[in-house]
Amino acid sequence: MDKFQGKKVAVVGLGISNIAVISYLLKHDLKQLSVFDTRTNPPHAEEVPRGVDINFGPLNAEHLSSYDMLVVSPGLSINTKEIKAASDAGVEVVGDVELFAREVKAPVVAITGSNGKSTVTALVSYMFEKAGIKAAIGANFGNAVFDILSDSNEAYVLELSSFELETTSSLKLAACVNLNVSEDHLDRYDGDIEKYAEAKRRIFAHCEKIIVNRDDKRTYPIKDEEKQHIYASFGLNNQEYGREVTENTVYLCVNGERIMDARDLIICGTHNELNALAAMALADAAGIPRDVQIQALKTFNGLEHRCQLVRILEGVSYYNDSKATNVASAEAAITGLSSRHKNGILLLAGGIGKGQDFSPLKRYLGKEIKKVFCFGRDADKLLALDKERCVSVMNMRQALRMASEDASDGQAILLSPACASLDQFKGFDERGRVFVDLVNSIK
Repeated sequence: MDKFQGKKVAVVGLGISNIAVISYLLKHDLKQLSVFDTRTNPPHAEEVPRGVDINFGPLNAEHLSSYDMLVVSPGLSINTKEIKAASDAGVEVVGDVELFAREVKAPVVAITGSNGKSTVTALVSYMFEKAGIKAAIGANFGNAVFDILSDSNEAYVLELSSFELETTSSLKLAACVNLNVSEDHLDRYDGDIEKYAEAKRRIFAHCEKIIVNRDDKRTYPIKDEEKQHIYASFGLNNQEYGREVTENTVYLCVNGERIMDARDLIICGTHNELNALAAMALADAAGIPRDVQIQALKTFNGLEHRCQLVRILEGVSYYNDSKATNVASAEAAITGLSSRHKNGILLLAGGIGKGQDFSPLKRYLGKEIKKVFCFGRDADKLLALDKERCVSVMNMRQALRMASEDASDGQAILLSPACASLDQFKGFDERGRVFVDLVNSIK
């Protein structure tokens, strides 16, 4: 019997993930399928098939409470009063990943964390590819889960955000990693990082092999039954999956054994050494041979907008780290590049701060960072860090022009905004592309 037969289901929020959900749900014998979006002209509206009941504008709690299930977009908080009222009335509230969990047959590995999860997701997927295993990649990483669900896949590699995990309760994982937990999306979590960390920990609920960051206790499970599934830890020192720092280089190690010289990585910086270690731990948990892992680590080019070297011009290196939408991610880029650029870094930062505390950046001012060019909606919060070294500019274009005029041989100009981009751009990727185009246009 069709598990959806005779049920009323509402899809709430017309993001990419829910467009794919609509196609999935239409294959079932529903009593009614409706679509809701608070926007009067949401993107992707034209992709909704004809015949589906569509409702745009403010949500109505009573109306939503008449359904059996709400499939809520990750971009919409389940604590929205109308959704919470429906949940309190007994309506099941899920996301696309939860519905995927009820369908998927092949093993799934998953990655969450505040920073680095896209890089680790791509790297682990690349390791599967090098091992000759057909693994599909998706969720928070580009592809909606119902666009990749197929009986031909031998494995899945999912990047999971805290928003997706909020509506996921039965996803069985062969292995998972929680990379780090730092201030991000605190506007969604009432300014409480512990609520954010709790959402991240939902990844552990049905995981066979859990990998944690031993330098970040918020990445550890709290429940005793989940602690029993800790498979490995990674971190800065030379334990388990770790680093041996010598006078000349850094080695990536497993249980004290040198696996490879970090100089053989194409992706650079301490944060990427940690990403590589996390990927190795996941790959070991998934049974990917060590020689395949090393081959992948030596040939993985990294992702666009993640500490990507764009150009070296007259001795000045230009880096696109537009994906750094929080303070911790910007810190990772700064510390990761500081050993390469001892003459200093000129930082381009600003945008929507998402309720973050920017004060951790202050420790780098006058040391690794020589100057910060501040733009965007919350530029004033960055300017307050240091009136001498933080400069107000109108936009990223002006920030780049002024930084290029200031920069000297051996220095780096780093776009690592520590903020979301939606005040001036469609997303971090557009911000990054604009930056790359501007850098390449410098004569």
